[in-house]
Amino acid sequence: MKDPRQALLFALEKYPERILTLPIEKLLMDSARGNDKRSAYVKLAVPDDMVKSLRGSADKSKDVFLLVSIPKEVRERSESSIILPGEV
Repeated sequence: MKDPRQALLFALEKYPERILTLPIEKLLMDSARGNDKRSAYVKLAVPDDMVKSLRGSADKSKDVFLLVSIPKEVRERSESSIILPGEV
């Protein structure tokens, strides 16, 4: 995949109803901050279909799963009724 952001933008524009969004905090089973002995990690409970797609054979075409971060400021702007120049 060349640029996963382009695939995401295309999907959001053309097929928004087919995108599955799962807030991580609702799926979180376990997490730990990183230290000198190991990396930070999160353990998530996800639907079985996602696991099957991730673990499928390497030669098959698979769904793309992305971890997307939306900065707090951007989320707040999305919820605001005020439209700023450049957001039209």
